[in-house]
Amino acid sequence: MMNFLNSLLNRHPENILAKVEIYTWQTCPYCIRAKMLLWWKGVEYTEYKIDGDETARAKMAERTNGRRTVPQIFINNYHTGGCDELYQLDKQGELDPLLSQTLG
Repeated sequence: MMNFLNSLLNRHPENILAKVEIYTWQTCPYCIRAKMLLWWKGVEYTEYKIDGDETARAKMAERTNGRRTVPQIFINNYHTGGCDELYQLDKQGELDPLLSQTLG
């Protein structure tokens, strides 16, 4: 059934080899938008919900060289930025190649 639905939506999760992580707040519209793009592409990702958790936010900021806004997205431990940067990578045709690489 899922194969049929994926074919209808033109999603190709079998091409997704990258490890994707996203720091979010549950009600953040940019987080929701970023997760929708990842979902649309068939990406399984690890989500860190940091709502009100200053320790988790500090850890995120450490990984992002001080950025404290959400979402913050990592593909194979490479910091790609936030929602706008994710959509820009997709628009430029650079997101799919990143997602098809394995962590190595």
